[in-house]
Amino acid sequence: MDKINRRIADELRVDAAQVMAAVGLLDEGATVPFIARYRKEKTGGLDDTQLRTLAERLVYLRELEDRRATVLRSIDEQGKLTPELAHTVNGAMTKVELEDIYAPYKPKRRTKAQIAREAGLEPLADALLENPSLDPVAEAEKYIAADKGVEDQKAALDGARFILIERISEKPEVVGTLREWEWSEGTLASKVKKGKDAEGAKYADYFDFGQSIKDMPSHRALALLRGVNEGILDIGLDVAHDETKPHPAEGKIRSAFGITDKGRPADAWLGETVRLAWKARLGPSITSDLLTRLKERADAEAIGVFSSNLKDLLLAAPAGPRVTMGLDPGLRTGVKVAVIDATGKLVETATIYPHEPRRDWAGSLSALAALSTKHKVDLVSVGNGTGSRETDKLVAELMQKMPQLKLTKVMVSEAGASVYSASELAAKEFPDLDVSLRGAVSIARRLQDPLAELVKIEPKAIGVGQYQHDVDQNGLARSLDAVVEDCVNSVGVDVNTASVPLLTRVSGLNQALASNIVAFRNENGAFKTRTALKKVPRLGPKAFEQAAGFLRIMDGKNPLDSSAVHPEAYEVVERISEKTKRPLKEMIGDRSFLKALRPAEFADATFGIPTVTDILAELEKPGRDPRPEFKTATFADGVEKISDLKPGMQLEGTVTNVAAFGAFVDVGVHQDGLVHISELADRFVKDPRDVVKVGDVVRVRVKEVDVARKRVALTMRSGEIDRSASATGGPRREERAPQASRGFAPPPRKGAEAPAESALAAALRRAQEGK
Repeated sequence: MDKINRRIADELRVDAAQVMAAVGLLDEGATVPFIARYRKEKTGGLDDTQLRTLAERLVYLRELEDRRATVLRSIDEQGKLTPELAHTVNGAMTKVELEDIYAPYKPKRRTKAQIAREAGLEPLADALLENPSLDPVAEAEKYIAADKGVEDQKAALDGARFILIERISEKPEVVGTLREWEWSEGTLASKVKKGKDAEGAKYADYFDFGQSIKDMPSHRALALLRGVNEGILDIGLDVAHDETKPHPAEGKIRSAFGITDKGRPADAWLGETVRLAWKARLGPSITSDLLTRLKERADAEAIGVFSSNLKDLLLAAPAGPRVTMGLDPGLRTGVKVAVIDATGKLVETATIYPHEPRRDWAGSLSALAALSTKHKVDLVSVGNGTGSRETDKLVAELMQKMPQLKLTKVMVSEAGASVYSASELAAKEFPDLDVSLRGAVSIARRLQDPLAELVKIEPKAIGVGQYQHDVDQNGLARSLDAVVEDCVNSVGVDVNTASVPLLTRVSGLNQALASNIVAFRNENGAFKTRTALKKVPRLGPKAFEQAAGFLRIMDGKNPLDSSAVHPEAYEVVERISEKTKRPLKEMIGDRSFLKALRPAEFADATFGIPTVTDILAELEKPGRDPRPEFKTATFADGVEKISDLKPGMQLEGTVTNVAAFGAFVDVGVHQDGLVHISELADRFVKDPRDVVKVGDVVRVRVKEVDVARKRVALTMRSGEIDRSASATGGPRREERAPQASRGFAPPPRKGAEAPAESALAAALRRAQEGK
């Protein structure tokens, strides 16, 4: 264990004592959010990112040590374990290196080389390797033995060659050196399979492509491998060399085994053995190893991007407790409508048919107006799927004709809404509601509070990653689950309103405990204090310790219960109050007073300066939400499909996805445009997330449009965009009507003549009168 701790400490560049403390806490069942927030004194302030890396490496290195013990035991049982070999095995730093060392000793099925050894041909192989002056044919004559299956000289020489090929391909130094050499020098090339040009058009960029394998970015590697899996592409890995000469790898093998060509009788035979060892065994094996390495690296990068995007989406600005109407667009089947109140409770649903084939535009407007008036709707959340721009136009017309409704419309991603709709959770939540209408509820709620709603959906289905179905699924699930856990706990959860899925993600809780909390709440009413949670069945001291600091009791008996101050540290706040002669309620929010306090004066052996510092910061603004302020993008009128885009157009949009090579932006045409990394800023950008993140509202200019391939190239470079101009060259932003930028209609001027009642207003009036 000390060995593992020291290695992790070296990798993280922290003290071994910090790692040992963190490992101890993890082994005791503590979660990463809890350790990062409430055990800073023990770990020396390791943050959640360091702790996540530590936890991952701990699993890997423990598995490595378990495998190392198995390898040593296996070799020892064979009677082949020498002190030198044991030292080599114990020195292996990776699983790959360990398996290279173990390969010659690993029990295997009877190979041709093993059969040759059983036939007594190993001395022939050794003799020719050690003394190439021997005549292979004459030497092989001595080993002919029909009873052992060696019928003639050729059979003897073939057997000796099998033995040498296996020996070459299992020598760790040779395998490792060649693997790293090909990784450093090799080129991964792709070609389209014959007759697959049309079927694989989306892979046209890779029909005749090659790049250094070590320099290949994640997205490109995953695209190539997907093309191979779909039967469109063939790929090959090799180091550039003169095809008329022996492969340079053969020279490296020769050097490792002391094989040279001096014209001696066995030199040609040994040379052919080396050639076959590379071509038939080592070459294919190393190619497979390196494609696996490339895939693992690409997976890690893609999972990292996916995780970062998911974090940005989960921590996107919540619209807050406002009455919201969710619209799940559809054409033939109609637009599903769901109205939820400020607490997220469903109050009414409807289905309207403004589009083909019914084209009931007026009736749809009337229905939306009636619902908006009846429930005092504040926000309209429009899903961005099929029919979204047409539906968005419907809402815009409603806002224009009935400004008194004071609606704000927002286009939101509906990724995963259908997954939620058909889930067991949705069925329990809305057993009597049609599946299609559940999607509208999700679209409305994810605007109110993205985090609370999106935790109900499997992270992979949320749609903020690329190639998520191609990467290691277990690794992806672990990473995304960690992101969700970190996000939920960084924001905190109102225990009196949270759903079971949201509570399940709280540190120390699981689905059973979350269900028990909700059941207890439903039976006994809202929790008044954090300590009341101890009455929940099966919620023991350990679970309470892990969860309490992340659960909030709003408007409870103790103001600290709504903060991130852990109950175990309430005594620190009491000590501060006593020493300063300030009541708790007077301290909370008094920034100047709290800033003047010195944490060291209130620290002790249990709660050190880091914890006291966090407590004082929390008292400044208890339960503060780390998420940004809510804002929305405004799509350009008349730009509804990709064919409407023209080079030079300046648009506003929302970042939907960030990849290693750039960012995708929704500008309202059902096809996200790409801002390549080179177009994100005037300066050099190494990581796109340094400039943008999912959910950001940005201004872009159209560079290129490829309608056939559904590709849109955008730019955010300041020299390319007149940031004061509208998408269609209209008035500057400050000259536009308020509804163009915020979704509100201007109030009517005082004294203005009232317009005649419109057909829509009349329909609304009749609808209200008929209630």
